[in-house]
Amino acid sequence: MAYAHGDFEMALTAAAGEDLALLAELRTSFVESMRAQLDLLSRSRCDANWNMAAQRMRGLGMSFHASELVKLADEALDGAPGDPAVLRKLDALIEGFSSE
Repeated sequence: MAYAHGDFEMALTAAAGEDLALLAELRTSFVESMRAQLDLLSRSRCDANWNMAAQRMRGLGMSFHASELVKLADEALDGAPGDPAVLRKLDALIEGFSSE
């Protein structure tokens, strides 16, 4: 599944400039943070834990201008804890960022 990452790429480039090592490190940190929050979401058994992880995911998306992540985090916040459809979409998004 392909996602538009234009704003995300611009944010990374603005932060890293021409430092390719820093660019790679920022991308890796972003993906690792998404994975950590997805893990928390997938293990959430109550509204509070689900909402906390979804809000962190949303904040991560806002910080890196990753609009698709913000959209999916909002979907998680609007849904029920453990929603398998949202978890699958987030996992696919992470894989899309990981494969770049």
